[in-house]
Amino acid sequence: MSKKVTMVVTIALLLSNAMNGLDSTIISTALPAIISDLHGLQLMGWIVAVFLLGGAVTTPLWSKLGERIGNKKAYQISTLIFVIGALLEGLAPNIIFLIAARTVMGIGSGGMTAIPYIIYAEIYRDPVKRGKVFGYVTASFSTAAIIGPLVGGFIVDNFGWHWVFYINVPIGLASIIIIQWLYKAPAVKPATEKVDYWGALLLSAGLVSLLVGIEMIGKLTPIAIGIILLVAVGLLTGLVVVERRASDPIIPLRLFKNRYLVAAFGMFFLIYGFFVGFNVYVPMWAQGLLGTTAVIGGVTQIPGSITNFLGAQWSGNMERRWSTRTVVMIGFIGMLLACGLLAVAGQQTNYWLLLVASALQGCGIGICFTVLQVSVQQQARHRDVPIATSFSLLVRMLGQTFMASVYSIVLNHALTTGVAKSGGHITMNMMNELSDATSAGHLPAKLLPAMRHILHSGLHHIMGVAFLLLLVGIAINIWAFRAPRRRTKQSNLKTTATHPS
Repeated sequence: MSKKVTMVVTIALLLSNAMNGLDSTIISTALPAIISDLHGLQLMGWIVAVFLLGGAVTTPLWSKLGERIGNKKAYQISTLIFVIGALLEGLAPNIIFLIAARTVMGIGSGGMTAIPYIIYAEIYRDPVKRGKVFGYVTASFSTAAIIGPLVGGFIVDNFGWHWVFYINVPIGLASIIIIQWLYKAPAVKPATEKVDYWGALLLSAGLVSLLVGIEMIGKLTPIAIGIILLVAVGLLTGLVVVERRASDPIIPLRLFKNRYLVAAFGMFFLIYGFFVGFNVYVPMWAQGLLGTTAVIGGVTQIPGSITNFLGAQWSGNMERRWSTRTVVMIGFIGMLLACGLLAVAGQQTNYWLLLVASALQGCGIGICFTVLQVSVQQQARHRDVPIATSFSLLVRMLGQTFMASVYSIVLNHALTTGVAKSGGHITMNMMNELSDATSAGHLPAKLLPAMRHILHSGLHHIMGVAFLLLLVGIAINIWAFRAPRRRTKQSNLKTTATHPS
């Protein structure tokens, strides 16, 4: 393909990231109207959860499908499923139908997220150029996520919540048509191995059980959670046994024999576990502790979105000068500084400090994501690039899902403890109202300092947990990308050839 056509194809693929970014925030704006219309308050949490479940469970499966029918067709099928799910959501007559349609949309999202990264590896052979494209990927997602609440609010107010989902239909169809028209996909070799049906079944059932168990932490009894997680462990253990015997495994166990791949997967889990805490609780910090409006609270994410893109662009030049280990370390330092600022900040901290922290975390994540994603594709064997890429995305989803539940437990514990110590003057309902500037204005002024102290305690602990995650990530980086031992000239040449630069 010519340079011009390659750019158009890239833009078409970026539309998938934009749709995912838009949906990640636009749904929160439309939820009140949806719940009011469909009367589904008790099932509200599942509207978000099933989308994440559908995407996480199917991500590795889409990459295997791409190996058999071609990534071009796999992307088009997944995008079409996403579009159908969006259309059905807009037509939903009740909350059950909406949740089912959202599951369909999540399944399509799994392919829409994973397959483009694999196609980028096909059309951008130069790792530096590919790293820059990953920066565009981040920018498209972040930009769409920023404008999501504004677009969602306008659509709901003027056209109704149904159009929040309908907006995905023309965007998705445009991406499918452009890819069909312009993308010249490489020929697909006929598959000779049997399809790993048992592996697919055990992987899907195991991940569903694991993610449901994580999602239900704090909502079900510890015994029930324990049973669900034990079932998940049993299913995933069975997956390991099956994959050892499969001729074409869904998750090749050889991936985990590569120290660099294992380290990258681990760091992805920790980085995005940190990210979800920052993304969710910094706006709450602005609204609950500083008394800003929801819009001003959301603005705290904008510096991070900008520096995320810049960090991804800078990472290519940085890798030309320094090793992967050094560049990743620089990214982690940026995130540590962001987290550390909030971990030690008092409840009267200035708003600008939140913006500085946002800029630091965005830059750190942009650097680390780009370098690690390129490293995964460079370190994996050529035939394992698709599954290694999709597995890295799966690990990111798991990190966000698991740590979101952990942060929720940490915050709830702090709130419950603080309310209990107030001697009945402060209730949990009052703490809920504190996080919204409009409702906080109706709270007793004399109790606001004590209530903000309770909320600050919870947010402080969350940032402390996130700080520990980043320290573990730094330790993994130091361990995995250490220089190989020098034994003989021959062995040194071999290890140098395989060590990421």
